[in-house]
This record gives sequence, structure tokens and C-alpha cells, in this order.
Amino acid sequence: MSILKLLKEDLQAAKTQDPAASNLVEVALVYSGVHAIWSHRLAHALWQRPHLRGLARVISQVSKTLTGIEIHPGATIGRRLFIDHGTGIVVGETAEIGDDVLMYQGVTLGGRALSKTKRHPTIGDHVMLGAGAKILGPITIGNDSAVGANAVVVRDVPPRSVAIGIPATSRRKDPEAAADPRTDFIDPALLI
Repeated sequence: MSILKLLKEDLQAAKTQDPAASNLVEVALVYSGVHAIWSHRLAHALWQRPHLRGLARVISQVSKTLTGIEIHPGATIGRRLFIDHGTGIVVGETAEIGDDVLMYQGVTLGGRALSKTKRHPTIGDHVMLGAGAKILGPITIGNDSAVGANAVVVRDVPPRSVAIGIPATSRRKDPEAAADPRTDFIDPALLI
């Protein structure tokens, strides 16, 4: 896939997932989540070359300063990630994020160990991560799942599930519900 097509996908993902976005030019100019993703794509490409890792870290730190979103250049990000109101997001070095993920402000994809191994989460495709969610350790959030706001997730979340609470517990989504995790992750009965 060409870089221009990938960048256009990033813009379109933001416009599609944010009802406040009026056009692609606005998204390109003022959406800090998009800017952070684009900076990460450059930093990640440099990170793949060991002699350019220092430059990759500089780019990620400049991006963090400008956007309030910290993504380690070693993290792997799929296609069409949308970061909405991204201030305070932290994505660790060995984190992996799938395609079509929606992430709100304050999300942490963090580690729980200091070893040089896989220590950050793997986020599947079509996942929604609520504001303030903390996903910690080398765990997996399954495809088509959602993590509620301020949940602290330290165990795997199966596909098509919802995780809420501290520590988070997960349950399967209603099989009759829509497949889009952005539209069916809130069960009013769970908020009582």
C-alpha cells in the first residue's frame, strides 16, 4: 500500500468516526490524533533501521509535545486507527494495534514488567477503547470488543466482548447486537 493511500485512509477514518468532522482538510489540519498517527508512521519506519532509532525517538517526543499523545516508535499500528480527543494517550514499545480501532483520550497500553520481551497489549481489529482505559501487560483484546471508560484490564478479553471495571471483567456481547463495537458497547444495566 502506498503511503499516500495510507494517509488518506487515516483522514477518512477520522471523518467517518467523528460526527464533528466536516471535511478532510479540517481533519488534516486540526486533528491531533491524526497528526500523532502520521508522526508515528514516520518514526516507526525509522525504528525498523537500528541506526536510525535515535531519530525515531526524537520524532516521537516532538509529536508527544505537540499532540499530547505518546506512541513509542516500536509500537505497531494497523490501518484506520482513529484517536478521538487523544490527550494523555500512552502506547508502549511492544504494543500492537489492529485495524479499525477507535481510541479515546487517556488510554494507556502499558507494560507490567521491565524485561525486554513482549510486555504491552495486543489490540485486535474493530476494537473500541473508552476514555481513561488502562490495558496493561502482554494481554490480548479480541476482535470486535470494547473496553469501557476507566476500566483497568490485566487479563485477555475474548473476541466480541465488553470489559468494564477495576479490575475489568468481561462478558460476551449480545449476539443479537450490531457487530460494530462503537455502537453496542454500553449496556445501561451495567451502569447501575
